Amino acid sequence: MRIFTSRAFAVAAVSLLLQVPTMAPVLSGTPAFAQSSTASEVEVDLSDAAIVKMNAYVEFLNRSIRASESLERYGSWVDMKKGPTGKERVIYGLYSLYDVRDEIAAVEQAAKAEPKMSELDAAMLAYVEIYQKLAPVIEKANKYYERLDYKSDKMEGAKAYHKDIAALAPTYGERRDAADLTLRAEKVKLDLASLKALEQMEGRKSRWHVRNVMIRAEAMMDLMPDNDKPVVDMAVFKGELDAYASAVREFDDYAIDHPDSFHVFESRPASLLSKLRDLDELLGKVKGDARKAGGNDIEWIVSDYNTMVTTSQTATTFAKD
Repeated sequence: MRIFTSRAFAVAAVSLLLQVPTMAPVLSGTPAFAQSSTASEVEVDLSDAAIVKMNAYVEFLNRSIRASESLERYGSWVDMKKGPTGKERVIYGLYSLYDVRDEIAAVEQAAKAEPKMSELDAAMLAYVEIYQKLAPVIEKANKYYERLDYKSDKMEGAKAYHKDIAALAPTYGERRDAADLTLRAEKVKLDLASLKALEQMEGRKSRWHVRNVMIRAEAMMDLMPDNDKPVVDMAVFKGELDAYASAVREFDDYAIDHPDSFHVFESRPASLLSKLRDLDELLGKVKGDARKAGGNDIEWIVSDYNTMVTTSQTATTFAKD
């Protein structure tokens, strides 16, 4: 049984000095931001080649998350241990997947290219491998349910597809998580280094403040509970919340001193902060266990954050500084 919506957040892709970013899923587990050194303490490759490689990986993870959503839909009505029986109250089927052939080609090319990121390169290729095995099964099963074939074959096809899905889904989940977490660690290093480079080039102006707020907001999203990890480490949560709050205060102070610097985006960091503080208070009462918290707080936070990602891309379009 689901306790609340699983996490499918969006984050800006690696984009040195705020080039046009794409979107990608946020990752689970302990936030890499908290684990990472500051940009000044690590050697980070900020070359165009590094950015191209990371963005290829991010784009594929973004597009291929449709498989995760399809499995989630399938698991919402099927007992994954028993498989479909035909006696389910509602048979939802699955979701169709996006065409990711170009993205897969880009990942395979990026994995061979410099700079080498051995752990990440290997994790992405392993994820591609299992995705290519699972995706055709999902697509065929989806068509099977769309055609309502189960009404004429007494669920024989459904049971056959379930056997393949049940065999592949665990490995898919493990490899996606591994790719997510490894990419996140690399992305945080690049984000911090590019933030420092932006400050050195422009100072702490409008683009710097947007980037700073989004990096901290993304770190908060990594701590959101989900069905797999419903209990939040409140000490880590509070530490990241304080860091995000500090970034928002700096952002707001800059916005007051420089009117019209942030198109559409201006009120969103503070709005997210208020919701995160409410969630912090709620989780604090139940020792971080989101299963006991109730309400739709997490879904609203996810929605607000994803809107922030979208609006951040054009936030400084009309900025004078």
